[in-house]
Amino acid sequence: MKAQGKTVKEILANVPEERHEAFNKLHNVIVKNLPKGFEAAISYGGLGYVVPHKIYPAGYHCKPTEPLPFAGIASQKDSINFYHMGVYADPKLLKWFVSEFPKHTKGKLDMGKSCVRFKKMDDIPYKLIGELMKKMSVKDWIGMYEANYNPKSRKKK
Repeated sequence: MKAQGKTVKEILANVPEERHEAFNKLHNVIVKNLPKGFEAAISYGGLGYVVPHKIYPAGYHCKPTEPLPFAGIASQKDSINFYHMGVYADPKLLKWFVSEFPKHTKGKLDMGKSCVRFKKMDDIPYKLIGELMKKMSVKDWIGMYEANYNPKSRKKK
């Protein structure tokens, strides 16, 4: 499901009514806890939290015109989805998140590689997501990205 809007503000305004409050609250928690350097932006047509080109000019290796993605949220057909690339890239961070999740919500963790799906809006663990957002700096994310995913940096080794 593609986000409805071409700006962060438009996407936030166009979330389906039954998800509007939860989606906007999740966005606000993420923004409030984003480390310095990350910013909310349109990323791959959706609402993302990225390392902007002014900090990382190379952009994302799959599509250099896009800023380096870090996290995102989307309103899908049956859920609000939260994406966090740090959880996918850092096994210690994943282990922490998985172990903390049941302490913050009664809902069962429905997770893919970097995606956490929330089918019930009451199950969104806002405090936990806020804590997660603080755990990786822009410098840490760029270093991890370059070490693991950027083909140009792999060739240098």
